[in-house]
Amino acid sequence: MKRVFVCFLVACFCLGLVGCANLQTNEERGTAYGAGAGAATGAVLGQAIGKNTQSTLIGAGIGALIGGLAGNQIGQYMDRQEQELRQALAASEAASIRREEDILRATFKGEAYFDFDKSDLKPAAVMELRRISEILNKYPHTIMEVAGHTDTQGSAEYNQRLSERRAEAVKAELIRNGVMPQRITAVGYGESRPISSSDSMNRRVEIIILPIRNG
Repeated sequence: MKRVFVCFLVACFCLGLVGCANLQTNEERGTAYGAGAGAATGAVLGQAIGKNTQSTLIGAGIGALIGGLAGNQIGQYMDRQEQELRQALAASEAASIRREEDILRATFKGEAYFDFDKSDLKPAAVMELRRISEILNKYPHTIMEVAGHTDTQGSAEYNQRLSERRAEAVKAELIRNGVMPQRITAVGYGESRPISSSDSMNRRVEIIILPIRNG
């Protein structure tokens, strides 16, 4: 099935480029090539953040839909988004923003978002995600991975499932607030990616935001 999806994606990209030959104006050709490049770049980004075919298809889909950013636009675009996210989360003791080149990583403490052993969002988390969604909607030329992480208490299998449910809960809330579902991949990493010797630090949800490059 994955092979069929990937073949379909490549075929669509190639057909898009062939279709450009029939366009009459430079502007029309530029728009079409931009969409094709956005699809290809979105696919690469999707594979980079999600390491799976589903992420690749999501990245390609949004890239084809809205195109991407030129290289000289990306830095300022992500600068503005970072600034607004920091302002929105300035009063939160449960959230932090980190910049890694042109990638933004928003990290949220698990206990602030979920009760112990649960995957239902707390009311305060719902309000915070509403503020974050408003900003994400202002910057549509990005895709994101919502990543769930747990500590090592309990079995690895159980923690994997819990992290997946929590990532899906955050994704669903972002979509409920108007963020396009094609932009979001939800992934659970269970206990496999600790960042600290502290269980409370390892119980977290991250939203990794990447720009879609045009070419």
